Amino acid sequence: MPPKEKAVKAAAPTKAAKTKAKKKAKTSVNKSSVKKTTKPRAAKVAVSKAAKPEKKKAQKALKSEAAPETAQLVSSEVVYQGKLFRVLHDKLIEPGGRESERDVIRHHGSVVILAIDRSKSKRDPWIVMERQYRHAANQYLWELPAGKLDAGEDAVAGAKRELAEETGYAAKKWKPLVEYYASPGFLGESMKVFLAEGLIAGDAHPEDDEQIEFRLVKLSEVIKMIEKGAILDGKTLTAVLLYDRRLAGKHGK
Repeated sequence: MPPKEKAVKAAAPTKAAKTKAKKKAKTSVNKSSVKKTTKPRAAKVAVSKAAKPEKKKAQKALKSEAAPETAQLVSSEVVYQGKLFRVLHDKLIEPGGRESERDVIRHHGSVVILAIDRSKSKRDPWIVMERQYRHAANQYLWELPAGKLDAGEDAVAGAKRELAEETGYAAKKWKPLVEYYASPGFLGESMKVFLAEGLIAGDAHPEDDEQIEFRLVKLSEVIKMIEKGAILDGKTLTAVLLYDRRLAGKHGK
């Protein structure tokens, strides 16, 4: 056999060498893949640690934003005075330093009563609902009992008075549910919603300009009315939906 052929045969790898080379290559691939997966984890931890100071800064910013700030009132002129409210034209400097002029309706505030009868069902109680004509909306509306507060009147006392006047009901237990502003862009009316339970029926004595019909409606039926768009009154939507949500959480629905 010529020398060249011998050299070629001697250079050819044996079967054992091939197997060893494959194992070595496989091991190096596994090692490199392990290194690649560990690096992002370390980076992720570093990012989360770095994000902690930013999170604290954001929380401080939210707290500072929540701090009460009021405008500096330069002048205020009464442009209308009625029985229920007055309209003011205010010149002011806003908290951010911007000069502005605003027409604002000032009001003593209102109370809303979510009167509940849970004697027959705690999961689906009955609610005292009213139906009356509202000229501003140009239609009849389904609503919760509500009314304006007199100047300096205690909110709970006002709520008791309004419920008795409009429906004849009294309640053994009173608890605040929520307070909100219906249209704070121009209306300074605060609406305080109270939950009234342990109802006692009586005779209604509404004011001369009030023509109100009322009835007890199951909570589930009121929710259906809301979903169908049959209830358009904001205070009723706010109070009923909030109460339903809390009740569902209480009973684990």
